[in-house]
This record gives sequence, C-alpha cells and structure tokens, in this order.
Amino acid sequence: MTPELRAKKSAEVMWGDDPASQALGMSLDDIGPGRSVMRMTVRGDMANGHGMCHGGFIFTLADSAFAFACNSYNTRVVAQHNSITYLSPGQLGEILTASATEVSRAGRSGIYDVEVTGEDGRKLALFRGHSRQIKGVHFDEEHTEG
Repeated sequence: MTPELRAKKSAEVMWGDDPASQALGMSLDDIGPGRSVMRMTVRGDMANGHGMCHGGFIFTLADSAFAFACNSYNTRVVAQHNSITYLSPGQLGEILTASATEVSRAGRSGIYDVEVTGEDGRKLALFRGHSRQIKGVHFDEEHTEG
C-alpha cells in the first residue's frame, strides 16, 4: 500500500466517525502522509459578540486538520497539547482554510503546524499541535486492496 493510499483510507475511516467536523460543514479537501487541508464556511451561528467568527470555531477547524494529518499513517493518534495564536478575524460567510503540515514525527510523538487562512489569503491563525500515538489502527491493511 502506498503512503498516499494509506493516508486516504485512514481519512475515509476517520471521516465516517467524525460527526463534529461534518456538523460544522467542514470538508477534507486534501490528505497525504503528514498533511491535510480542510475548509469551513463561517455560518451565522458561528458568530461571537463582535459579529465575527468565534475563535473556538477557528480552533476546531485547525484541530480537525491537525487530527487528519497526524492520523494519516494508519495509526491511532490523539492530541497531547495544542496552542493557537489568532492574527485576524474570520468574517461571516467567508470560507476558511486550515492547512496542516508535519514538523516532526518520532516514536509515538509528533508536532504539526496548521495555518488558517481567509479567502483573500490573509493569515487568521497559527496553530501548533502535539500528538501522541495510542493503541490500534484505523483499518486492517492486510485485507485491504492497494
């Protein structure tokens, strides 16, 4: 099985078990070993008291992109620590993009950076996620074609 196919199959299984990302209208637009791109449109029910995207939704988008990137090797991985720095607000109706990239992966630990951007390319947030591998796999590779 190629690394790309492994990442796609892992993401397919995870997506099927991820009602949170689905309910927020996220889409998984790209996946590969140690990387992912997700998008989400800022809806009216995602607004804070200032009429802009609530930071928690930006964090959730970044966290979902991080999750798909670090789970792309057909190993079950969870977040150990995450942090985010907000740079610019997201606007209602705007499509936000979260691009996750692997920085380091050694043993059971990994570090991933996620950049969240607006439609015009401006940076909304920088997120860093630390991952930890747990027991199990997403699918049985021995009985999977590819």
